[in-house]
Amino acid sequence: MLGSRSRRRSATADSLIGCAVGPAGGYDLREWEFSPSGGTVSDVPGPSDGRKPVFAAERRKRILELLRANGTLSLRQLAEAVQSSEVTVRRDVRALEADGLLDRHHGGASLPGELSREPTYLQKAQVAGDEKAAIADLAAALVEDGDAIAIGPGTTTHALAQRLTGHTDLTVVTNSLLVAQTLAGSPRIEVVVTGGTLRGPVQALIGSAAERSLAGLRMRRVFISGNGLTAERGLSTPNMQVAGTDRALAEAGEEVVVLADHTKVGVDTMVQTVPPERIDHLVTGEDASPEELHELSARGVRIHVARL
Repeated sequence: MLGSRSRRRSATADSLIGCAVGPAGGYDLREWEFSPSGGTVSDVPGPSDGRKPVFAAERRKRILELLRANGTLSLRQLAEAVQSSEVTVRRDVRALEADGLLDRHHGGASLPGELSREPTYLQKAQVAGDEKAAIADLAAALVEDGDAIAIGPGTTTHALAQRLTGHTDLTVVTNSLLVAQTLAGSPRIEVVVTGGTLRGPVQALIGSAAERSLAGLRMRRVFISGNGLTAERGLSTPNMQVAGTDRALAEAGEEVVVLADHTKVGVDTMVQTVPPERIDHLVTGEDASPEELHELSARGVRIHVARL
């Protein structure tokens, strides 16, 4: 276990600093300026004919179609997909909520019951694959030989584990079966697997046994993911038992590093796992909501943006 390090908060609210993945696979340090317009939402399909929904009824029908196809979405994602302002979309969401057709929450909307829906590993693996790979590349730069770290379950954290197999004198604590399996063949990496009850959809060990096995451990950094991330509530997940184990993982780290692709930023789910003040680093993609990143940065989170 490495010596204690002080928690450092170096990003400012006006300028977010992150390492970008260069075209040759290397890293360069760039200044990522806050821009209200942000990037495009590549994972939200648009109208098949490219036509902008003009009337409120047509726009609201499209919003419901998007939610059925993608689950929980932020207002920014919905606005981009229907080619309207966030103000207009917010009004549409309120009207649809009044009709009982969706659930409105901070910064976004979901179908009724969606906040508690837990996608399987295979379902999540189909979303933002290239972005997750870039995030994993960038997060791997935060791991050094000789480190003691923890890695939670998830598709992006699994991709991170795949990039650590060449490390030496590395200790990895995990409750993810996929992470453990990935690192099992690396002779210079010691893998510590928690106990617990297997939760099949996420291929992870959870519950009181997992939490007890993490009590008393201390790692330099904990790399963790989730189903949603907002500046107001931090990281969240739909399942209460998964949330309890994620909290235990976070408590074991001197620093918490959240890996979240843009489809999770600005999205809220049922159970809070890590509050924003406990998050030290966020590694995300360039299409993540600039407004949400701005708010997270203002709360002291250091933002790292992986560029494709």
